Amino acid sequence: MAAGKKIDPFLKTNNDTGFGNNASNYGGRFINRDGTFNLRKEGISFINRFSTYHNMLTLPRWKFALFIVLFYLVINLVYTGLYLLIGIDQLQGVIATTNWGKFKEAYFFSTETFTTVGYGRVNPIGDGANFIASIEAMTGFLSFALATGLMFGRFARPRAYLLFSDHALISPYKGGSALMFRFASYKDNHTLTDVEIRVNIGLQVQEGGTAMYKYYDLILERNKVESLPMNWTVVHPIDEKSPLLGFGVEDMKAADVEIYVLIRGFDDVYSNFVQQRTSYTYEEIQFNKKFIPMYRESDDGRTTILELHKLNEWLES
Repeated sequence: MAAGKKIDPFLKTNNDTGFGNNASNYGGRFINRDGTFNLRKEGISFINRFSTYHNMLTLPRWKFALFIVLFYLVINLVYTGLYLLIGIDQLQGVIATTNWGKFKEAYFFSTETFTTVGYGRVNPIGDGANFIASIEAMTGFLSFALATGLMFGRFARPRAYLLFSDHALISPYKGGSALMFRFASYKDNHTLTDVEIRVNIGLQVQEGGTAMYKYYDLILERNKVESLPMNWTVVHPIDEKSPLLGFGVEDMKAADVEIYVLIRGFDDVYSNFVQQRTSYTYEEIQFNKKFIPMYRESDDGRTTILELHKLNEWLES
């Protein structure tokens, strides 16, 4: 067993986590702090891998904005090249005399056609230019419709809006100790209801000279609350029913401990269920610490103040 620690063999393992038990084939943590899986897939064909709608919904905001800007610039450069290819003389109203000036006029004519602004000074007079302009106008309509749908999909997608403490703590608890971490909703007027939490742990152990992972459900002081207007400190008592009984800092490291957290709740705003994941590795577990309260009474005594900036503050126990 890890670092000589013996886990109670009668503890029920959880074989439904979705993770395998061969320790030699894994790299790093299983779940990232942001809830994504620490996994990269290879051997998939381009057709199966590429999903425009899914990719656009899951791109980080800055990448999504950058993609929209680059697409707009590139598609207009393509149409500009087509106008120049068929001849700038098919565009009436061009007043530039240099090649660079003609390129700029063709480019801005393309942007006006693509967005259907159509200021009017430059207009197509040849069959080729008219044909390309008609295709470009249709492309612009379709592109803006798709972009609008993607933006709506990104804004309307339900999210849990939860902040988790940076560390889990081993704290005093009812004459013994407990594993604790806490989280809270960070949006105003955004309260989840019927909130449920499930916490699992992965431990690397030695069986028959082979390193392998075992997974256990952690028994919690409370695994459900009716509503989440404030923070929730999740508590796992470390007793005879806990696989962490007797573990110290070095034991955690030797066992490559990782805590998996899954939270589900009903969002009244979206009228839909939302969920969020996170994890804590042995490096993110602090011993002999305890969280400080993160709420207080308002000065006028008429309301409660939730101090989110104290989510990660603790004291030595």
